Amino acid sequence: MMLNSLRRRCAVASFAAFFSGHHQITSACVRTCCTNGPTATEWSGYSELCNAVCTANGSLDDLESSLDLSKAPLTSSMVTQVIEACKTEAPIRRLLRFFSWSRGKLCCDMEDRDFNAAVRVFAHLKDFTAMHILISDMRKEGRAMETETFCLVAEALVKLGREDEALGVFKSLEEFKCPRDNAAVAAIVSALCEKGHPKRAEKVVWHHKDKIHGVEDCIYRSLLHGWGVQGDMINARRVLREMRSNGIVVNQFCYNTFLRYLCNKNMKTNPSQLVPSALNVIMEMMSNGIEPTPMTYNIILSCLGKIRRVKESVRILDSMRKADCPPDWVSYYLVIRVLYLSGRFGKGNQILDHMFEEGLIPERRFYFDLIGVLCGVERVNFALDLFERMKKNCVGGYGPMYDVLIQKLCRSGEFEKGRKLWDEAESMGIALESTIDELNPSVIEVFKPSRKTETEIVVMPCAISSADSHTKTSKNKINSNKKNKKKKKKKLSCNRQRTSGRSRSRSTGRRQRIRA
Repeated sequence: MMLNSLRRRCAVASFAAFFSGHHQITSACVRTCCTNGPTATEWSGYSELCNAVCTANGSLDDLESSLDLSKAPLTSSMVTQVIEACKTEAPIRRLLRFFSWSRGKLCCDMEDRDFNAAVRVFAHLKDFTAMHILISDMRKEGRAMETETFCLVAEALVKLGREDEALGVFKSLEEFKCPRDNAAVAAIVSALCEKGHPKRAEKVVWHHKDKIHGVEDCIYRSLLHGWGVQGDMINARRVLREMRSNGIVVNQFCYNTFLRYLCNKNMKTNPSQLVPSALNVIMEMMSNGIEPTPMTYNIILSCLGKIRRVKESVRILDSMRKADCPPDWVSYYLVIRVLYLSGRFGKGNQILDHMFEEGLIPERRFYFDLIGVLCGVERVNFALDLFERMKKNCVGGYGPMYDVLIQKLCRSGEFEKGRKLWDEAESMGIALESTIDELNPSVIEVFKPSRKTETEIVVMPCAISSADSHTKTSKNKINSNKKNKKKKKKKLSCNRQRTSGRSRSRSTGRRQRIRA
């Protein structure tokens, strides 16, 4: 069954490779095959190679022996087609052995573009061993590496934690006949900054200042992102100053990037400074002629929600209305969510009503997440009310919400409401993942939330004599404790005197001996 599905997938991939006009492999396929289309032998040979590579039975040597027995007309473009078709199904080592076997069969007929296509596949799969083998073979055979291939290789190596290898390939691009132009510099800088290595990226920029013309904006954005990932906001601010001094426009994207990392750092180190520092950045934006958007404020609201700063979130939402920056549904979602999570359901419903009064129609995920939050904090009635509003707005996609609410109601013991929702979903023709057994009280175990009850302290009436006796015993205990403390002090003073007397007698005895 799996083999038949794989054959169909290979046939579709082959058809697309031969007849589409936008894929990179198409031109090679058309050149190598007949002008009227692929022949029957080419179709059979292609499917035979795909089946041999994707079949997981046997070792790598068995794979090579089965490839030796095949009579498929092997070409350079067909090798690339097979690897592209099998990269998600076959193990990486089988792909690598197939490519090595194909190189041995084709010898010098393997073209550089097909070799680069294989390197890109292994870079996409993030296999360092396969990339290292193919890159070494490219250097030995003097093949040309394309700029697109280098970009993917550099990104994959940095993601694998091989920054030195990525820089080594960049320094030796001349050996691969690849130009070390602005695209290559931007690629290695972007890859290094993505994983938080801005210092090494700045060294690359410093040594290749004459080759970054035309991509300065992209490079400075990458450096800003890199310092932000590392949490060094001083150097991030320095990058913004350098952009202004070099005549590069610091647009809204740069300010939002800087604001995001600034809020993330303050959220972890100094939460009380989060809002003042963020508002300073917004004032700086406005002074430079850049008006903040709801996305700018949503960055602040997102960080405030993560640390449950409820009052500050509500104030930011009010300030958006006053600053002629009307909040969008994402802004309302972030504030309502933190209100629900902190138990302020009345205020959250009030802001929800205000959002609908302003005519905002949120997306489906707005309802999905808030209904999930309300079910999680045991407020199913509020979740049902929000679900009714969702149906009034005709958002669609009610199936997952019916499943969540039915399961929550039944596990809370409200089987009648769960049955009502079940019948409503069936009448609307909505397919549910929940089963009818969940509506059976004898099958579903009911979990009722257990709340801590305060135990009342009962004071028994006591006689006056007992109270007096209690006070007398307490006074006796205090007096005995004082006497014990005095005795301990006397013992300590006696011990000190004894030790001092012994030390004096010892010293006098020594003096007498010395005189004698």
